[in-house]
Amino acid sequence: MRYILMLSFTVLALFATAQNAIKNVFIETYYITDAKDASDTTGGKIEAGFKTYRIYVQMKPGCKLLSIYGDHDHALKISSTSEVFNNTDFGKSFGKDFNKSNYGRNTVALDSWLTLGQTTKKSAITYFGVPKSMDHNGSFIGGANNDGGSSSVPGGVLTNTDPLAGIPLTIADGMDTMPKSSVISNNWVQHGFLDPISGEDSTIFGSIKRGNSFVSYDAYLTNSGVMGVNADSNMVLLGQITTKGQISFELNLQVSDPGVDPSYSNFYVAKGLDSTYTGLHKIITMSPYLKYPPACGCNDPNFLEYNKKYVCSSSDSCKTRIILGCMDPTACNYDPAANYNVKFLCCYPGLCHDRDLSKACPLNGEPVLRLDVFPNPTKDQLVVHTTTAIDSKETKVIIYDYFGKVVFEKNLGVVSGTLSNNLDLSNFQKGIYLVRLFVGTDTDSRMFIKE
Repeated sequence: MRYILMLSFTVLALFATAQNAIKNVFIETYYITDAKDASDTTGGKIEAGFKTYRIYVQMKPGCKLLSIYGDHDHALKISSTSEVFNNTDFGKSFGKDFNKSNYGRNTVALDSWLTLGQTTKKSAITYFGVPKSMDHNGSFIGGANNDGGSSSVPGGVLTNTDPLAGIPLTIADGMDTMPKSSVISNNWVQHGFLDPISGEDSTIFGSIKRGNSFVSYDAYLTNSGVMGVNADSNMVLLGQITTKGQISFELNLQVSDPGVDPSYSNFYVAKGLDSTYTGLHKIITMSPYLKYPPACGCNDPNFLEYNKKYVCSSSDSCKTRIILGCMDPTACNYDPAANYNVKFLCCYPGLCHDRDLSKACPLNGEPVLRLDVFPNPTKDQLVVHTTTAIDSKETKVIIYDYFGKVVFEKNLGVVSGTLSNNLDLSNFQKGIYLVRLFVGTDTDSRMFIKE
């Protein structure tokens, strides 16, 4: 049994997508400025056409975000192709520091800042960022809630209803409170953004000077941990950026994951290699979602071109479907069609890892019949497909487990032409199997993994 466990877990680790605590990063177009907003000079001149973006991380349910950071191996980068807007009136570097009443002044609500979920606090009520589509408690921003800015615009500013910005701010402001049973994050600490003596922020999150890029190998914003307002979606706001340009970023996050040993710190980085420092109790995992714009390529683990850094698929990037098998020509079950060698599958006279040698080794020589199976690895369904035509012959399929024991058999009757048959594997245990197709006196086999 130890052989099948070792082999199953080894191959699954190579081909299955990692169970990452970071499920996605979501960018919301929060607002687009118009001429009314551009009339204000109190908070610093902003032109029509500026877009305010909000960046959310989506985590597995139960996970908590502990920090956003840059260290000597992983830079924290947030940039735009043009200047970033910061309100000079009541703007802040961090979302947690906003006074709720100040959101009603001029263009304060469009300020650029970082946060770990929190957007403002009033008395005992703390507000957290949520996508506007998930905000169902109304709005305290824009329109009648706004002072109209320096021009005292009748009806207030921040009233643009451009459909490209989704729900208007006068209807949903993207701020909500946590469920009553939630523990509100505390113990906030920042480093690398504010001058330690003056307390002023000269980065793109401050209003001292305008810029378009923040890059740091020594910065962090941290607290005791925060989850999303909605526990199921678990989306936590990371920051807000207002600019006329195209944004890009590389983020690094520390996450508390109840599914991993709690004595370890789980760090997710935009670039770099996965690593585990057991002495430091530190796990580092590269998450492709933390880099924007995302890298596109082959993100299907069933193909040789697969790379976990890809979060979107580009056309024709997946070209070579993985065929597992023994690629040692001296082995009795050498598979000339295989393109990914699984060493423990190879059998030799007297050495077949306790399996039935007669079942583990298919017929040698060039097969008349050619079989393909997909997806591989698979979870519930397996398609058995022939790439050569069948000339009206009795056909059946047999699946063997790792030790050569028959676990499934199905007679497909007389088949003509190519075969494509879907098999239900939902009741199979996880592991490696051999599927063999018999067509008259011809046969061909393929290995597959059940996840």
